[in-house]
Amino acid sequence: MALNPFFLQGTPSEQGLIQDLINEQLKMYGVEVHYIPRKYLNKDSILREVVLSKFTDSYPIEAYVDNYEGYGGQGTILSKFGIQEKDDLTLIISRERFETYISPLMENLDNAELSTRPKEGDLIYFPLGDRLFEIKYVEHEEPFYQLKKTYVYKLSCELFRYEDEVLDTGVSEIDDNVDDDGYIQTLTMVGIASTATAETCFCTVGSGVEKIYISDMGNGYTSQPIIEFSSAPVGGITATGVASITDRYINAHGEYGGKIESINIINPGCGYTVAPWITINGGGGIGAAATVGISTGTVGIVTVTFGGSGYTTNPSVSFSGITTSSASNAEGVGYVNTAGIVTSVYVTYGGVGYTTNPTVIIGAPTALGVGIGTGSYIFNEVVTGQTSGTTARVKQWSGVTNVLELGIVSGKFSRGESLVGGTSGAKFMVNHINTDDIVSPFTENDEFETEADKILDFTESNPFGMP
Repeated sequence: MALNPFFLQGTPSEQGLIQDLINEQLKMYGVEVHYIPRKYLNKDSILREVVLSKFTDSYPIEAYVDNYEGYGGQGTILSKFGIQEKDDLTLIISRERFETYISPLMENLDNAELSTRPKEGDLIYFPLGDRLFEIKYVEHEEPFYQLKKTYVYKLSCELFRYEDEVLDTGVSEIDDNVDDDGYIQTLTMVGIASTATAETCFCTVGSGVEKIYISDMGNGYTSQPIIEFSSAPVGGITATGVASITDRYINAHGEYGGKIESINIINPGCGYTVAPWITINGGGGIGAAATVGISTGTVGIVTVTFGGSGYTTNPSVSFSGITTSSASNAEGVGYVNTAGIVTSVYVTYGGVGYTTNPTVIIGAPTALGVGIGTGSYIFNEVVTGQTSGTTARVKQWSGVTNVLELGIVSGKFSRGESLVGGTSGAKFMVNHINTDDIVSPFTENDEFETEADKILDFTESNPFGMP
């Protein structure tokens, strides 16, 4: 026998004593972290690359922080991809504690590939910084076989870079680390349908604007031009209007150009004795022209008293109150915001012959929205579109603005379909879909391109010379 038989190095009792001392020290000087195993849902069969994974379980365990001067790694750096965090963390955990506490709980987990030891790719939640770290390497031979055995795992971790993995451990402090990460789609929902209301008056002195007739739609308008009327006589009210532009018409060069499709009346005004002049200025275009017709007893400005809810299209607006056969009722249209609320009513025809304040009748929301708008979506639950079958996970929900932020979207939502929460049972209808990620603070490509175009602009020509 090569070794001295009178000195027993590495007996089970000696090894047990060292393990107990290590466990006790970790409990005294360690930090309670959460070990989060990765579940592999799908892999690339050729490259062996993880395509889809999720994290749904977490196990608290004590760990010693081996970093003594802050995080390791490169820290915060500024690169061509934006601001990046390159923090590293080294943790030491008890081998015995992992094998006797965490391993038995992981044995029957579906899609977990390794349960006997910590695995590269699994996550660690570090509560002192409220951050998630990914295990990059597990060292199990340091210290090197004291009394013929190893007692700890040394975990080399990097700050977790989110790539649309599902994180749903049920621990809010962990799950909310990714509420603003990944691609986020923003939807504006509408709730239970209710009809909007409004009120108006009538012109009591002279005439008001009855209708606006467009004689030339103009061309090249890129934004709403300013509509101005000549002033009403002393004691009267000057009319105001708003234009609507369209690019559905092809101009003489075969290109689509912005034309003025209609001019609606915001306030028909009052006190005119002759038809006022109307001018169209700004908007980037030229050539538009219009004329004005006036009549006595027109409606006045329309004020929305209740915006209603559940609107998916601009409702028609009618006015009642005409009592003579020689008069005619005014007409209008309501304008709806993305939340399905009527925000304004414009007059398309001012009417003739009102002698009392007319009643404003705003069309009701479509039947599709009736009965929808119950409950409240909860963070991380799966919502399903009832028409498209598209699923996604809830990132944020505001019951005040009806704005729903979603991540891990599996398909394409349809406007007008209802979304049902798998856990909460909440049900609202999709009114507006914003397909751009407007949440991530690092998604500023448009701003970068705009600023870069001030230096070199490739949109019209090559600044380095034509090939």
